[in-house]
Amino acid sequence: MTKDLNHPPVKFGKTGVLIINLGTPDSTSWFDIRKYLKEFLSDKRVIEVNPLLWQVILNVFILNLRPSKTAKAYKEIWMKKENISPLLYYTQKQADKLSNSISEKNVIVDYAMRYGNPSIKSKIINLQEKGCENLIILPLYPQYAAATTATVCDEVYRTLMSMRWQPSIKIIPHYESHPLYIDALVNSLNNKINQINWEPDLILVSYHGIPQKYFDKGDPYHCYCQKTTRLISEKFNSIELKTTFQSRFGPQKWLEPYTDKTLEKLPSEGKKNVLAICPGFSSDCVETLEEILIQGKESFLKSGGENFDMVPCLNDSDDHIALLKSLIQKNI
Repeated sequence: MTKDLNHPPVKFGKTGVLIINLGTPDSTSWFDIRKYLKEFLSDKRVIEVNPLLWQVILNVFILNLRPSKTAKAYKEIWMKKENISPLLYYTQKQADKLSNSISEKNVIVDYAMRYGNPSIKSKIINLQEKGCENLIILPLYPQYAAATTATVCDEVYRTLMSMRWQPSIKIIPHYESHPLYIDALVNSLNNKINQINWEPDLILVSYHGIPQKYFDKGDPYHCYCQKTTRLISEKFNSIELKTTFQSRFGPQKWLEPYTDKTLEKLPSEGKKNVLAICPGFSSDCVETLEEILIQGKESFLKSGGENFDMVPCLNDSDDHIALLKSLIQKNI
């Protein structure tokens, strides 16, 4: 067989690993925040209302009013030296450490954001151009929900629809009960308790909420969250744990109990020393650092609380990298 000298060179034989987080604005400017919110809040899995009505509400009201408030929150937690958000910083670190820890030479690890930059589409195309015939997609959401994991899958599939030569795809859907995940959370709790000089009366386990109607339609997210808390409590039974849900948006009912309302009530119930942990977030972000560690702490102390702190997310800790590596290697 003779070599076809006219055929363009084709890279092949590699496996790409793409870890995917929620996303972040490019900066704290009003315009970058608005651009990010527009993409995020235009997702029909995130906002399940009449699309025509929602576009009017979104473009006339929300995108003119909310960016200023959101920008203020991001400015509170923005990493000024690196000039990026903590979520992007830690996702980059996770990808770098995974790349160094996975020994297979034919594996390329990269990261993307569901909303904002770098996009899922750009990274999938880039991995294919590097010779990745197989892709492993790891959404960094331990507990599956349609508004998180499923929308990552949607964007992956949309990208494939535009490609003539599609790579094979494996998607890791959830890992809420993986032993390494639970152990990592327990270790992070113990490490934090050893650092503080007070004994928690309660450990508040706060997850991002979803509207109650999503749960009523069959979304399993609530069950996965409860499962994670139960598994933590089985290994950490010396202090009471309480599951709550944060970050609700709009007037409709969301999963209860609400984190903010719970923090306001706890001091009157005798729980004046509270430690919070947010297992649903793989990296610290505006929802953990600003909403919990700043707003939540202030509300708790104003309501009569005495001590409050938050366990950092797993971020780029050794335990977290070991977990992500285990999830990936089972699919290589």
